[in-house]
Amino acid sequence: MSERKVLNKYFPPDFDPELISRRKHPKSSQQVVRLMAPFSMRCNTCGEYIYKGKKFNARKETVEGEDYLGIKIFRFYIKCTLCSAEITFKTDPKNTDYAAEHGASRNFEPWRDEQAEEEDRLAKLEEEENNPMKVLENKTVDSKREMDILDALQDIRARNARNERVGQSDDLLSRLALQEVVDEEEVERKRLEEEDEKLVEEVFSKIQNGSSSVTVKRKADDKEPPAHALLSETARALIASTATAAPAVKKRKTDGKNSLGIKVVKKKVTAT
Repeated sequence: MSERKVLNKYFPPDFDPELISRRKHPKSSQQVVRLMAPFSMRCNTCGEYIYKGKKFNARKETVEGEDYLGIKIFRFYIKCTLCSAEITFKTDPKNTDYAAEHGASRNFEPWRDEQAEEEDRLAKLEEEENNPMKVLENKTVDSKREMDILDALQDIRARNARNERVGQSDDLLSRLALQEVVDEEEVERKRLEEEDEKLVEEVFSKIQNGSSSVTVKRKADDKEPPAHALLSETARALIASTATAAPAVKKRKTDGKNSLGIKVVKKKVTAT
């Protein structure tokens, strides 16, 4: 009885591998591979976040017409975990990394920017050490960049100053308009007070002259003034003194009678 798990296969004596025809694979053939997301990304269709390390059953293919120093570049197809939209990314052998291609955008990674800046700075220093003309070019570029920054800053300051002046002029106009309204209200109030004073003076003058009937003209929207407000101070004092003065009460003659009606006779007492 042969073993169940064997690594050797039986080949007959007349086996000739040259007689077996090879299968022809198309150049754009795709393979199904199991991989993890090489970077965190966000789906452009639904906005779902896909974190780094998420496992997918992806399709892999070779990118035609692209390579880096003879190294092939591969493209991978995955689907969004929420909306099943197709997302593609490919290898980046130049930076030993992956690059998002379609369907998703790579999330911001600050360490990648710092690393890129550091690499650019080191490359610039290396070029300047061996090429003095490169040093002059870099200085010219830096000075031009500084001038552009200063010009942009000056434009921003001028724009802010102009906006501030416009805002101040608007505030001034609004304050002037408000002051005009307040002045108009003050003038109207003074005019009404003068009319009331004239009316009161006319009424008081008629009362002091002894006129029996006084006719008061007023506007339809004015309230009727109280009666005591139409009298002068002299008239008010006279009315008050008259009201407070009590009438003289005459004593009734009792004719020598007490409260019970009994006549009381007073006798004179003579000294002895």
